[in-house]
Amino acid sequence: MHVETFTPTARQGDPIRLTQTAIDYFESMLAKQPGKVLRLSTKVSGCSGYAYVLDFVPQAADSDTQVRASDNLTICIDQKALSLVQDTEIDYVKEGLNGLVKFNNPNVVAECGCGESFNVG
Repeated sequence: MHVETFTPTARQGDPIRLTQTAIDYFESMLAKQPGKVLRLSTKVSGCSGYAYVLDFVPQAADSDTQVRASDNLTICIDQKALSLVQDTEIDYVKEGLNGLVKFNNPNVVAECGCGESFNVG
């Protein structure tokens, strides 16, 4: 017997997915910044190659890929970052008193020791 589960945070073909805790976190952040959208990009950084960049911006770029994570949250992905973040799960976790966004990226082959940057194969 094969059982499939429905995950409302991911649709067939979406390049990324978000956990419910990440959706809740980003929705609460966007509520404080009306009229903005969440945008994911990367930049060359650190000793391993790339760093994730999450920004609240006035609008998506024309070339951005948009992923509807919930009724209240659409995340825009920079076209240049798309191949680097393909199949990534974005999570929000609490560690002690701190909360942080985690990127579970299956494309990563190396990360720097401080966790600031990553490299893909």
